[in-house]
Amino acid sequence: MFNTTLNPATNLYMNSTAAGGPRGPPPWYQFAVCAVAPYGFIFYFGVKVFNLAVGTPSNILVIWQIASKKSDASTSDIFIFNLAILDAYFCLMTPIEMVNRLLLDDSRIWYSQRFAYGIKDVAPLFLVCICLDRYMAVVHPVLFAGVRDNKIRIGISVVVWGLILAYGLIKCILGVMSVNEIFSGVILFSFAVMVFCNISVIWVLRRSVAGKEEMHPVKKKAFKMVLIILAIIVTNYLPPVALMPFVSYYSFVAFRCQISISVFSIMDLSCSIEPLLYITKMERVDGRCCGQSFSKKSKDVKV
Repeated sequence: MFNTTLNPATNLYMNSTAAGGPRGPPPWYQFAVCAVAPYGFIFYFGVKVFNLAVGTPSNILVIWQIASKKSDASTSDIFIFNLAILDAYFCLMTPIEMVNRLLLDDSRIWYSQRFAYGIKDVAPLFLVCICLDRYMAVVHPVLFAGVRDNKIRIGISVVVWGLILAYGLIKCILGVMSVNEIFSGVILFSFAVMVFCNISVIWVLRRSVAGKEEMHPVKKKAFKMVLIILAIIVTNYLPPVALMPFVSYYSFVAFRCQISISVFSIMDLSCSIEPLLYITKMERVDGRCCGQSFSKKSKDVKV
């Protein structure tokens, strides 16, 4: 992501120290010119702390829940499991990034930060897989019945991980600007596919109750869940889709200090929102935490 992965050693980085003189810790708002509008960075650090406090345990719980399932697993669970691993790693990088950004300004650590943001940039590919899986289950159930084998989904996950790691390494080694066009294409493609799949699912579910007084409870719950997912997709991914084509029209201060830092912070919130959504619809959580057993029976349904 543009705002959070710039290496301060690059020419774009503006430190308050004189050129050629010793550099102190970077300003908490990253660029000296952002002193006039640092509020975006306040939001950014708030999102970081929220993801660390909420996103990390939520994703670990999702990973544990899916890994401990012995039966009755959803076909999408493989993709959700991989997405939770990716998001948990991203959340756990928060302390390292904040210490480096606020205190150390170590160029070697910036490499690991760019890699972490690189894999987060293309995390929507797993969301695309989840949406396509649900689309096939609802819109094309006959065809879906022939591709329920989880080996297919494991193979797809391996391919997606290959693309994600390749993108992350390119961003890590060659820098942020080397993947700008790829990032724009991935976000536009993912957003279009996810919106199409969810709208198609909503349309099919609505048509299934045409002429009936009330929707079947199972379909009603599935319908509500798809609506929630669509709302989250639009909230998290519409801002970058809407703003990316106009990057060249913004001033440096407006884009780097206000727009990009806020927009991509909203995208980063998906690290917490996605696992929380999954937790709220878990059929059952059976385990022991801090010496206390707990269980929860869900009232939701899996597509």
